[in-house]
Amino acid sequence: MRLRLYPIDCSVDINKVQKGHVRAVSIINTVASIHPSGANLLMPEPESTPYARLGGEEAVRKLVNRFYDLMDSETLWQTPLRDIHPKDLSASREKLFLFLSGWLGGPDLYVQRFGHPRLRARHGSFPVDDQARDQWMACMLRAMHDVEIEPELYAHLQGAFQRTADFMRNR
Repeated sequence: MRLRLYPIDCSVDINKVQKGHVRAVSIINTVASIHPSGANLLMPEPESTPYARLGGEEAVRKLVNRFYDLMDSETLWQTPLRDIHPKDLSASREKLFLFLSGWLGGPDLYVQRFGHPRLRARHGSFPVDDQARDQWMACMLRAMHDVEIEPELYAHLQGAFQRTADFMRNR
């Protein structure tokens, strides 16, 4: 018997999970929530999320704005990163803010407005190769540095962003 594992997302509507996978999701949720301390591992305390540790909505917007300001002004990230974005970055800024809000453990604004992010599918028409991934990462790391994210959180987010950016490669 093969058990397919899916990422645990506390906002998942279990009624929308395919019938054949409900048992697997239920088992994963049960096992993942068992902890000797009695802590609920599926629902972190709000103040412990990266979203809260960053400073909430204002801080996430500040990070996103710094990221796009850097990308738009630094020739270092012009090709291919800036070139695959629209000339007007307003919609890109808003979508990244909405996505990061939920991804960091805050309000799941992107899902509320657009549904599941489907990151690879939504970026499939854009060439995301090693160079684009590396430029995105360098720009995000610089933005995180510039907005003065605490070192421990910076290291955590660096790893999380790196895994996500690597997953996004499609070329």
